[in-house]
Amino acid sequence: MSGEETEAPSEEDVAADEPDPDAPASSEAANENAKLFGVWDVTEIAYEDPSTKRYMTVTPIAHTMGRHASKQFKKSEISLVERLINRLMQTDENTGKKQQATRIVRDAFDIIHERTEENPAQILVTAVENAAPREETVRLKYGGISVPKAVDVAPQRRVDQALLFISDGVANATYKSTTAAAEALANELTTAADYDAERSYSIAQKEERERVAAAAR
Repeated sequence: MSGEETEAPSEEDVAADEPDPDAPASSEAANENAKLFGVWDVTEIAYEDPSTKRYMTVTPIAHTMGRHASKQFKKSEISLVERLINRLMQTDENTGKKQQATRIVRDAFDIIHERTEENPAQILVTAVENAAPREETVRLKYGGISVPKAVDVAPQRRVDQALLFISDGVANATYKSTTAAAEALANELTTAADYDAERSYSIAQKEERERVAAAAR
């Protein structure tokens, strides 16, 4: 045993070794490790429709605290999952209940995975692509006559309308019914992803809107 005494580390050395709590996390490490709801990987989502691809973003973050609320056209940078959650809140019963709507979507994702054994985030993207209408009608006035006219739907509006149809389908399936909201959402997303117009409310609404537009060409 040597008689030399080891020098204790100073407070400055200890502080230098500790991470700065205010320093931003590494974006690459965060993207590699983060998962949606702590379960679902969103790094390998496939987009089949090139027109809506740039307007659909799927990230591990399901609640951005409204950071894009006051910025025009910034909703396309919000995760598609959070936009679905926000759309589910736009009813008389669920207004402002973000945690409840988030729980509904999370439980629906678990049900979808049990049924299909696929990534629920991929099912959501496919359902939105299938339910997005390509044509709709507007009213043009010629003198005192109102005439319907078929127009193409902008890609960002296509995504908005698809989310609206899906949320309306969930509301209709649960109104005066014992069906749970998570179960209804899982049914709507899976049938829309399979393009089942007979069982999917959103697909039926899309085809109805396109049929009316085709008659007004």
